[in-house]
Amino acid sequence: IEEILSGAHELRPIDINANIHYKSYNKGDILFSEGGIPRGVFFLHSGLIKIVKYGMEGKEQIIEIAKAGDLVGFRAMLSDKTYNVDAKMIEDACIGYIKKSDFLKEINNNEILRNTVIRVLSKELQDRADLLTTMAQKTVRQRTALALILLDDIYKGATINLSRDDLANFVGTATETVIRLLREFKKDGVVDIQGRKITILNIERLIELSELSSP
Repeated sequence: IEEILSGAHELRPIDINANIHYKSYNKGDILFSEGGIPRGVFFLHSGLIKIVKYGMEGKEQIIEIAKAGDLVGFRAMLSDKTYNVDAKMIEDACIGYIKKSDFLKEINNNEILRNTVIRVLSKELQDRADLLTTMAQKTVRQRTALALILLDDIYKGATINLSRDDLANFVGTATETVIRLLREFKKDGVVDIQGRKITILNIERLIELSELSSP
């Protein structure tokens, strides 16, 4: 959102921040659900949100984890469609809300902001497509290593505090498989595990395990 908000100030002295209304959410709270109608966009000020799709048997698949600074739900709003995903709190969060009318007003009145939104949206779509392609071509072991690399970035190098179920749903495998692989990574000195908390000890080795340079 920093890039989008900076674009809002390029052409005229506005303050889109004045239109953001903040609210606190608890872990497990649902921000929006599939089929809901977007009436605005959400700015994640603090906390983490998992973006979820469900399989045929109701199996949860985490397709994205939003972190502080991310906009959530604006793709559905801009396309004028209902949400095709659920958004749930992984941890307590503070979230800002910008009404659709306020957001669209700024886009319509600010060419640089409009171009910035298009650029950010295009990059996000490309990044997501690249990630899905990469994950689909990896083994479970490689996907788990890649997921830990992504989570290390999301948590900014701090301890990863994620349930094993959520990690498994992010990787796209069974919880038992993730637990077994984490034990192997710990034995190899790649990670340290204390309860549900994971500390990355050797990011270079994780990159090797993920085979990021390979298809």
